[in-house]
Amino acid sequence: MILCALALMVATAVALTMGVQPHADESTGVFFSIRGTAIGGPALPAAVNVLCILATGGIMLALNKVFSYVRAVTHLFVSAFFLLQLAHPAGLVSFHIGTLLSLLTVLLVLPLFASYQDRHSQRNIFLVFAVAAAGSMFHYGFLALIPAFLLGFLNMGVLNLKGVLAMFFGLITPFWIVLGMGIAKPADFNMPQFTGIWEMAGQTAVSPLLVLVAVVTVMGLVLAVINLMTIMNYRMQTRVYNAFFVFMLVMAVIALCIDYSNAAVYLPLLSIMTAVQIAHAHTLRNTPLRYVFIFVLMMGCIAFYSIQLLLS
Repeated sequence: MILCALALMVATAVALTMGVQPHADESTGVFFSIRGTAIGGPALPAAVNVLCILATGGIMLALNKVFSYVRAVTHLFVSAFFLLQLAHPAGLVSFHIGTLLSLLTVLLVLPLFASYQDRHSQRNIFLVFAVAAAGSMFHYGFLALIPAFLLGFLNMGVLNLKGVLAMFFGLITPFWIVLGMGIAKPADFNMPQFTGIWEMAGQTAVSPLLVLVAVVTVMGLVLAVINLMTIMNYRMQTRVYNAFFVFMLVMAVIALCIDYSNAAVYLPLLSIMTAVQIAHAHTLRNTPLRYVFIFVLMMGCIAFYSIQLLLS
């Protein structure tokens, strides 16, 4: 894990030196739009971005120590996440909304998992949906969190009438504050403009980002199906925790299909969920050559990184 973190930092520095350009960060939400980057300078945005990626991995590691959603003692899901992030150099050289989306998602997993079978978790429910609603004002991608966390709380057994009311008030409170204080007006509403992946069917050129997204998506979904056959035999609490990661994986894939023009935004979130499935696939089986898959993953991520450097 430490070596992967160091490789991530070195890869970012090399990408900056090679002049890799970040994806155009034109985030549009319900009321607000973000053009360009909020952090100036050539190196500072990349440094902040890498620190947030490392923080995301650290939070996932801490969550596993508390809730043991990956039952074996392993840091592999963090290492795999760093490797999948390394495979996309344009996503390393600047702090962007995708990094923020993934960081906030893993932070919100804490109140979700802490709510397991606690019928007095209305504060946690309110917090999760308030953050998701607030994020949607700046980027529509945060809407993907709402159904995933809704299914998560339903699975936790805490979404009673009070929980539903907490969810409702969590969703409306950010808009209530913004509209009530005059920060935004109803006239500022931005209609969502999604570009579905089906609109790419007529294109002859295939971008490296499309290939990377396809590979990560297929790998995550296939491993999730295979892993669930074993995870279903775990105790209820562990099954519920891992079911949420599958919910979030599916929602990330759906969001990518509906809003492919923002694939770079959803890729970090998809990478986290796929990394969890990679860790399960490695730890649930005792096949003697299971390490080969990890080496293939490492070589594949380095190859993707190198190809995109050469094309930049």
